[in-house]
Amino acid sequence: MRTHVSENVIMKGAEFERRIQKLARHRKVACQFVADKGKGSHGRLYFGEEYTTLKDRKKEIGRDLLAKDVPRSEDRSA
Repeated sequence: MRTHVSENVIMKGAEFERRIQKLARHRKVACQFVADKGKGSHGRLYFGEEYTTLKDRKKEIGRDLLAKDVPRSEDRSA
């Protein structure tokens, strides 16, 4: 997963979502964004059985999302 989504790059929520969806297609894992699981612009991004909360897809995401949430999905999928 680290080769597909780098924790050193600043990216917006929409770009993160696109990369995760591309990775999900490659791994043949279900992936979807559910906007009604959050307040305002928040929503849940599901990757198989795992999920993370995206705050705003138009703004930059924090490094915590890349460093903490993504590897958890990778560890359980492998």
